[in-house]
Amino acid sequence: MKVMKTVASLAAASALAIGAAVSASAQTTTLRIQTHYAPETVSGKLAAQYMEDVQAMSNGEIQIEMFYSSSVVKSVETFDAAATGILDCDMTGGGYQTGKNSAFQFVGDIMGGYDTPYQQLSWLYFGGGREAAAPLYNKYGMELIGWWVYGQESFASSKPIEKVADFKDWKFRSPPGMETKIFEKLGAKPIVMDFTEIFTALETGIIDGADASGLSNNVGLGLYDIVKYANFPGFHSMPSDHLACNKAVFDAMPAHHQKIMKVAMEALALRTALTFEKANAEAAAQLRGQGVTLSQWAPEELQKFRNAAQATWPEFADTPEAKALVESHLAYLEQLGLVSK
Repeated sequence: MKVMKTVASLAAASALAIGAAVSASAQTTTLRIQTHYAPETVSGKLAAQYMEDVQAMSNGEIQIEMFYSSSVVKSVETFDAAATGILDCDMTGGGYQTGKNSAFQFVGDIMGGYDTPYQQLSWLYFGGGREAAAPLYNKYGMELIGWWVYGQESFASSKPIEKVADFKDWKFRSPPGMETKIFEKLGAKPIVMDFTEIFTALETGIIDGADASGLSNNVGLGLYDIVKYANFPGFHSMPSDHLACNKAVFDAMPAHHQKIMKVAMEALALRTALTFEKANAEAAAQLRGQGVTLSQWAPEELQKFRNAAQATWPEFADTPEAKALVESHLAYLEQLGLVSK
Protein backbone atom coordinates (compact mmCIF):
# COMPACT_ATOMS: atom_id res chain seq x y z
CA MET A 1 0.00 0.00 0.00
CA LYS A 2 2.80 2.41 0.89
CA VAL A 3 4.46 1.64 -2.44
CA MET A 4 1.22 2.42 -4.27
CA LYS A 5 0.83 5.70 -2.39
CA THR A 6 4.43 6.62 -3.19
CA VAL A 7 3.88 5.85 -6.88
CA ALA A 8 0.66 7.88 -6.85
CA SER A 9 2.46 10.81 -5.20
CA LEU A 10 5.26 10.69 -7.75
CA ALA A 11 2.73 10.55 -10.59
CA ALA A 12 0.89 13.55 -9.18
CA ALA A 13 4.14 15.50 -8.74
CA SER A 14 5.15 14.59 -12.28
CA ALA A 15 1.80 15.75 -13.62
CA LEU A 16 2.16 19.06 -11.79
CA ALA A 17 5.68 19.51 -13.16
CA ILE A 18 4.51 18.77 -16.70
CA GLY A 19 1.61 21.16 -16.26
CA ALA A 20 3.95 23.87 -15.03
CA ALA A 21 6.28 23.27 -17.97
CA VAL A 22 3.40 23.45 -20.46
CA SER A 23 2.20 26.65 -18.80
CA ALA A 24 5.69 28.15 -19.00
CA SER A 25 6.09 27.12 -22.63
CA ALA A 26 2.72 28.68 -23.44
CA GLN A 27 3.64 32.09 -22.03
CA THR A 28 1.42 34.69 -23.62
CA THR A 29 2.33 38.11 -25.00
CA THR A 30 -0.30 40.82 -25.41
CA LEU A 31 0.59 43.86 -27.50
CA ARG A 32 -1.17 47.13 -28.25
CA ILE A 33 -0.01 48.45 -31.63
CA GLN A 34 -1.04 51.66 -33.39
CA THR A 35 -0.80 52.35 -37.12
CA HIS A 36 -1.66 55.57 -38.93
CA TYR A 37 -3.32 53.63 -41.75
CA ALA A 38 -7.08 53.21 -41.95
CA PRO A 39 -8.27 49.60 -41.91
CA GLU A 40 -9.84 49.85 -45.38
CA THR A 41 -6.63 51.01 -47.10
CA VAL A 42 -4.21 48.62 -48.77
CA SER A 43 -1.61 49.26 -46.06
CA GLY A 44 -4.22 48.90 -43.32
CA LYS A 45 -5.20 45.51 -44.69
CA LEU A 46 -1.54 44.50 -44.84
CA ALA A 47 -1.11 45.51 -41.19
CA ALA A 48 -4.11 43.32 -40.33
CA GLN A 49 -2.50 40.43 -42.19
CA TYR A 50 0.67 40.88 -40.12
CA MET A 51 -1.39 40.68 -36.95
CA GLU A 52 -3.12 37.52 -38.17
CA ASP A 53 0.20 35.91 -39.18
CA VAL A 54 1.80 36.57 -35.79
CA GLN A 55 -1.17 35.21 -33.88
CA ALA A 56 -1.38 32.10 -36.08
CA MET A 57 2.36 31.32 -36.03
CA SER A 58 2.46 31.69 -32.25
CA ASN A 59 -0.55 29.38 -31.89
CA GLY A 60 -2.35 32.21 -30.15
CA GLU A 61 0.44 32.87 -27.65
CA ILE A 62 0.85 36.39 -29.08
CA GLN A 63 -2.32 38.45 -29.01
CA ILE A 64 -2.37 41.85 -30.75
CA GLU A 65 -4.83 44.68 -30.35
CA MET A 66 -4.38 46.88 -33.44
CA PHE A 67 -5.43 50.53 -33.34
CA TYR A 68 -5.96 52.00 -36.81
CA SER A 69 -6.04 55.58 -38.10
CA SER A 70 -3.99 56.82 -35.11
CA SER A 71 -7.07 56.39 -32.91
CA VAL A 72 -5.21 56.46 -29.56
CA VAL A 73 -2.74 59.30 -30.11
CA LYS A 74 -1.68 61.38 -33.11
CA SER A 75 0.62 59.70 -35.63
CA VAL A 76 3.61 61.80 -34.58
CA GLU A 77 3.00 60.85 -30.92
CA THR A 78 2.83 57.08 -31.48
CA PHE A 79 6.55 56.48 -30.91
CA ASP A 80 6.55 58.23 -27.53
CA ALA A 81 3.29 56.54 -26.54
CA ALA A 82 4.94 53.16 -27.09
CA ALA A 83 8.14 54.21 -25.32
CA THR A 84 6.20 55.37 -22.25
CA GLY A 85 3.82 52.41 -22.06
CA ILE A 86 0.58 53.96 -23.31
CA LEU A 87 1.00 51.58 -26.25
CA ASP A 88 3.46 48.74 -26.75
CA CYS A 89 4.48 49.22 -30.39
CA ASP A 90 4.57 51.93 -33.05
CA MET A 91 3.60 50.91 -36.61
CA THR A 92 3.96 54.32 -38.29
CA GLY A 93 7.38 55.44 -39.50
CA GLY A 94 10.65 56.96 -38.37
CA GLY A 95 10.05 60.08 -40.45
CA TYR A 96 7.61 61.34 -37.82
CA GLN A 97 10.47 61.55 -35.30
CA THR A 98 12.95 63.80 -37.14
CA GLY A 99 12.27 66.59 -34.63
CA LYS A 100 13.53 64.26 -31.90
CA ASN A 101 16.74 63.36 -33.75
CA SER A 102 17.65 64.13 -37.37
CA ALA A 103 18.86 60.54 -37.68
CA PHE A 104 15.22 59.46 -38.05
CA GLN A 105 15.26 61.13 -41.49
CA PHE A 106 17.60 58.37 -42.63
CA VAL A 107 15.40 55.54 -41.41
CA GLY A 108 12.20 57.33 -42.45
CA ASP A 109 12.91 58.60 -45.99
CA ILE A 110 16.48 58.91 -47.19
CA MET A 111 15.44 60.50 -50.54
CA GLY A 112 17.53 60.17 -53.68
CA GLY A 113 19.12 56.92 -52.58
CA TYR A 114 17.66 53.56 -53.54
CA ASP A 115 15.74 52.81 -56.72
CA THR A 116 13.52 50.02 -55.42
CA PRO A 117 12.05 48.88 -52.10
CA TYR A 118 14.06 45.67 -52.47
CA GLN A 119 17.35 47.60 -52.43
CA GLN A 120 16.26 49.63 -49.44
CA LEU A 121 15.12 46.54 -47.56
CA SER A 122 18.36 44.74 -48.40
CA TRP A 123 20.29 47.58 -46.73
CA LEU A 124 18.24 47.13 -43.56
CA TYR A 125 18.42 43.37 -43.39
CA PHE A 126 21.72 42.52 -45.07
CA GLY A 127 23.66 45.77 -45.58
CA GLY A 128 24.27 46.74 -41.97
CA GLY A 129 21.19 48.91 -41.65
CA ARG A 130 19.62 47.20 -38.68
CA GLU A 131 22.93 47.41 -36.77
CA ALA A 132 23.27 51.10 -37.65
CA ALA A 133 19.67 51.91 -36.68
CA ALA A 134 19.53 49.90 -33.43
CA PRO A 135 21.40 52.45 -31.25
CA LEU A 136 19.06 55.22 -32.44
CA TYR A 137 15.92 53.32 -31.42
CA ASN A 138 17.47 51.98 -28.21
CA LYS A 139 18.44 55.51 -27.18
CA TYR A 140 14.74 56.31 -26.90
CA GLY A 141 13.74 53.06 -25.22
CA MET A 142 12.55 51.34 -28.39
CA GLU A 143 13.48 48.25 -30.42
CA LEU A 144 13.29 48.28 -34.24
CA ILE A 145 11.49 45.12 -35.34
CA GLY A 146 11.48 45.75 -39.08
CA TRP A 147 10.37 47.79 -42.08
CA TRP A 148 7.68 47.64 -44.73
CA VAL A 149 8.27 49.81 -47.80
CA TYR A 150 5.58 50.40 -50.43
CA GLY A 151 7.88 51.85 -53.10
CA GLN A 152 8.63 55.08 -54.88
CA GLU A 153 6.16 57.93 -54.78
CA SER A 154 4.97 59.81 -57.88
CA PHE A 155 4.07 63.47 -58.32
CA ALA A 156 0.75 64.90 -59.42
CA SER A 157 1.17 68.02 -61.54
CA SER A 158 -0.69 70.50 -63.72
CA LYS A 159 2.31 70.67 -66.06
CA PRO A 160 4.85 68.14 -67.36
CA ILE A 161 7.49 66.95 -64.88
CA GLU A 162 9.97 65.26 -67.21
CA LYS A 163 13.34 66.62 -66.08
CA VAL A 164 15.03 68.65 -63.35
CA ALA A 165 14.59 71.90 -65.30
CA ASP A 166 10.81 71.48 -65.01
CA PHE A 167 11.09 72.11 -61.28
CA LYS A 168 11.89 75.78 -61.93
CA ASP A 169 9.28 77.86 -60.04
CA TRP A 170 7.08 74.76 -59.64
CA LYS A 171 4.86 75.30 -56.60
CA PHE A 172 4.08 72.00 -54.96
CA ARG A 173 2.89 70.52 -51.71
CA SER A 174 5.82 69.13 -49.76
CA PRO A 175 6.15 67.46 -46.39
CA PRO A 176 8.46 69.28 -43.97
CA GLY A 177 12.12 68.46 -43.51
CA MET A 178 14.86 67.54 -45.91
CA GLU A 179 12.63 67.43 -48.99
CA THR A 180 12.03 71.18 -48.93
CA LYS A 181 15.77 71.85 -48.91
CA ILE A 182 16.44 69.51 -51.82
CA PHE A 183 13.75 70.97 -54.07
CA GLU A 184 14.63 74.55 -53.26
CA LYS A 185 18.12 73.79 -54.57
CA LEU A 186 16.52 72.52 -57.80
CA GLY A 187 14.53 75.73 -58.31
CA ALA A 188 11.14 74.54 -57.05
CA LYS A 189 8.93 76.33 -54.55
CA PRO A 190 7.87 73.74 -51.99
CA ILE A 191 4.89 74.66 -49.82
CA VAL A 192 4.49 72.68 -46.62
CA MET A 193 0.85 71.84 -46.03
CA ASP A 194 -1.21 69.14 -44.41
CA PHE A 195 -2.01 66.03 -46.44
CA THR A 196 -5.74 66.77 -46.21
CA GLU A 197 -5.33 70.15 -47.96
CA ILE A 198 -3.79 68.82 -51.18
CA PHE A 199 -6.98 68.27 -53.19
CA THR A 200 -8.38 71.76 -52.59
CA ALA A 201 -5.00 73.44 -53.14
CA LEU A 202 -4.64 71.74 -56.53
CA GLU A 203 -8.23 72.50 -57.46
CA THR A 204 -7.88 76.21 -56.68
CA GLY A 205 -4.43 76.57 -58.25
CA ILE A 206 -2.64 77.46 -55.02
CA ILE A 207 -0.12 74.80 -56.00
CA ASP A 208 0.95 73.41 -59.38
CA GLY A 209 1.55 69.93 -58.08
CA ALA A 210 1.89 67.69 -55.08
CA ASP A 211 4.11 65.13 -53.47
CA ALA A 212 1.41 63.00 -51.90
CA SER A 213 1.99 59.25 -52.23
CA GLY A 214 2.51 56.40 -54.66
CA LEU A 215 0.69 56.40 -57.99
CA SER A 216 -2.14 54.08 -56.94
CA ASN A 217 -2.76 56.01 -53.74
CA ASN A 218 -2.80 59.28 -55.71
CA VAL A 219 -5.47 57.78 -57.95
CA GLY A 220 -7.48 56.88 -54.87
CA LEU A 221 -7.18 60.46 -53.65
CA GLY A 222 -8.60 61.71 -56.95
CA LEU A 223 -5.58 63.91 -57.75
CA TYR A 224 -5.52 62.98 -61.44
CA ASP A 225 -9.13 64.05 -61.80
CA ILE A 226 -7.74 67.58 -61.37
CA VAL A 227 -4.24 67.50 -62.90
CA LYS A 228 -3.11 65.42 -65.86
CA TYR A 229 0.63 64.91 -65.43
CA ALA A 230 2.64 62.48 -63.34
CA ASN A 231 5.99 60.71 -63.31
CA PHE A 232 6.21 56.94 -63.22
CA PRO A 233 8.17 55.07 -61.99
CA GLY A 234 8.75 57.47 -59.12
CA PHE A 235 12.22 58.35 -57.89
CA HIS A 236 12.32 61.11 -55.30
CA SER A 237 10.78 59.63 -52.16
CA MET A 238 10.38 56.10 -50.78
CA PRO A 239 9.21 56.26 -47.16
CA SER A 240 9.96 53.38 -44.81
CA ASP A 241 7.19 52.43 -42.43
CA HIS A 242 8.47 50.65 -39.35
CA LEU A 243 7.38 48.45 -36.50
CA ALA A 244 9.16 49.52 -33.33
CA CYS A 245 8.29 48.24 -29.86
CA ASN A 246 8.97 49.32 -26.31
CA LYS A 247 12.37 47.76 -25.63
CA ALA A 248 11.54 46.59 -22.10
CA VAL A 249 8.37 44.92 -23.38
CA PHE A 250 10.20 43.28 -26.27
CA ASP A 251 13.13 42.12 -24.14
CA ALA A 252 10.68 40.45 -21.73
CA MET A 253 9.10 38.40 -24.52
CA PRO A 254 10.17 34.76 -24.95
CA ALA A 255 12.84 34.31 -27.63
CA HIS A 256 10.47 32.45 -29.95
CA HIS A 257 7.92 35.27 -29.73
CA GLN A 258 10.61 37.79 -30.66
CA LYS A 259 11.60 35.63 -33.62
CA ILE A 260 8.00 35.33 -34.82
CA MET A 261 7.56 39.11 -34.68
CA LYS A 262 10.70 39.75 -36.74
CA VAL A 263 10.19 37.00 -39.33
CA ALA A 264 6.58 38.07 -39.83
CA MET A 265 7.85 41.61 -40.53
CA GLU A 266 10.10 40.25 -43.27
CA ALA A 267 7.05 38.56 -44.79
CA LEU A 268 5.09 41.82 -44.50
CA ALA A 269 7.93 43.71 -46.19
CA LEU A 270 7.89 41.41 -49.23
CA ARG A 271 4.09 41.31 -49.39
CA THR A 272 3.91 45.12 -49.24
CA ALA A 273 6.47 45.67 -52.02
CA LEU A 274 4.79 43.12 -54.30
CA THR A 275 1.27 44.38 -53.58
CA PHE A 276 2.09 47.97 -54.45
CA GLU A 277 4.16 47.05 -57.50
CA LYS A 278 1.03 45.45 -58.96
CA ALA A 279 -1.31 48.23 -57.78
CA ASN A 280 0.92 50.97 -59.24
CA ALA A 281 1.23 49.16 -62.58
CA GLU A 282 -2.55 48.85 -62.76
CA ALA A 283 -2.92 52.54 -61.87
CA ALA A 284 -0.44 53.52 -64.61
CA ALA A 285 -2.41 51.61 -67.24
CA GLN A 286 -5.66 53.17 -66.02
CA LEU A 287 -4.24 56.70 -66.11
CA ARG A 288 -2.78 56.32 -69.60
CA GLY A 289 -6.21 55.21 -70.76
CA GLN A 290 -7.69 58.37 -69.24
CA GLY A 291 -5.23 60.65 -71.05
CA VAL A 292 -2.91 61.37 -68.13
CA THR A 293 0.70 61.86 -69.24
CA LEU A 294 3.20 59.71 -67.34
CA SER A 295 6.87 60.64 -67.69
CA GLN A 296 9.72 58.21 -67.11
CA TRP A 297 12.88 60.10 -66.28
CA ALA A 298 16.11 59.55 -68.18
CA PRO A 299 19.07 58.19 -66.18
CA GLU A 300 21.02 61.44 -66.46
CA GLU A 301 18.09 63.44 -65.04
CA LEU A 302 17.64 60.97 -62.22
CA GLN A 303 21.32 61.40 -61.38
CA LYS A 304 20.91 65.18 -61.18
CA PHE A 305 18.22 64.74 -58.55
CA ARG A 306 20.29 62.14 -56.70
CA ASN A 307 23.28 64.49 -56.63
CA ALA A 308 21.16 67.29 -55.13
CA ALA A 309 19.63 64.96 -52.55
CA GLN A 310 22.92 63.40 -51.51
CA ALA A 311 24.52 66.85 -51.22
CA THR A 312 21.78 67.69 -48.70
CA TRP A 313 22.26 64.61 -46.51
CA PRO A 314 25.26 66.06 -44.60
CA GLU A 315 23.18 69.09 -43.65
CA PHE A 316 20.85 66.78 -41.72
CA ALA A 317 23.56 64.46 -40.40
CA ASP A 318 24.11 66.62 -37.33
CA THR A 319 24.00 63.93 -34.62
CA PRO A 320 26.28 60.91 -34.08
CA GLU A 321 23.39 58.56 -34.92
CA ALA A 322 22.59 60.45 -38.13
CA LYS A 323 26.22 60.43 -39.25
CA ALA A 324 26.48 56.68 -38.64
CA LEU A 325 23.35 56.03 -40.70
CA VAL A 326 24.49 58.22 -43.59
CA GLU A 327 27.86 56.48 -43.66
CA SER A 328 26.12 53.11 -43.66
CA HIS A 329 23.79 54.11 -46.50
CA LEU A 330 26.62 55.54 -48.60
CA ALA A 331 28.75 52.42 -48.18
CA TYR A 332 25.90 50.20 -49.34
CA LEU A 333 24.79 52.53 -52.14
CA GLU A 334 28.35 52.45 -53.45
CA GLN A 335 28.21 48.64 -53.51
CA LEU A 336 24.99 48.89 -55.53
CA GLY A 337 26.57 51.35 -57.96
CA LEU A 338 24.12 54.11 -57.05
CA VAL A 339 26.80 56.49 -55.75
CA SER A 340 30.47 56.83 -56.54
CA LYS A 341 33.30 58.41 -54.60
